[in-house]
Amino acid sequence: MKKIGVIGIVITEKDKETIMSMQNILGDFADIIVGRMGIPREHVNAIALIVEGSVERISALTGKLGQFKNIAVKSALAANMEEN
Repeated sequence: MKKIGVIGIVITEKDKETIMSMQNILGDFADIIVGRMGIPREHVNAIALIVEGSVERISALTGKLGQFKNIAVKSALAANMEEN
């Protein structure tokens, strides 16, 4: 069963290698990302992802992003959605 939700990402240090790795991960999960908004700031960046997919797939994305020491990740999922 699909869920829709939001993943909040805060990047506390602008390390080019970490950001490139994060972008690769987001590309790997592009099939569940339906929207993305980024807010660049001087010392920190914030990204909001709107995701739609299985709990397992969304959890895999947040787990991979959470492995970086300078990235904080939180997610909130809404009610089940019917699959078409």
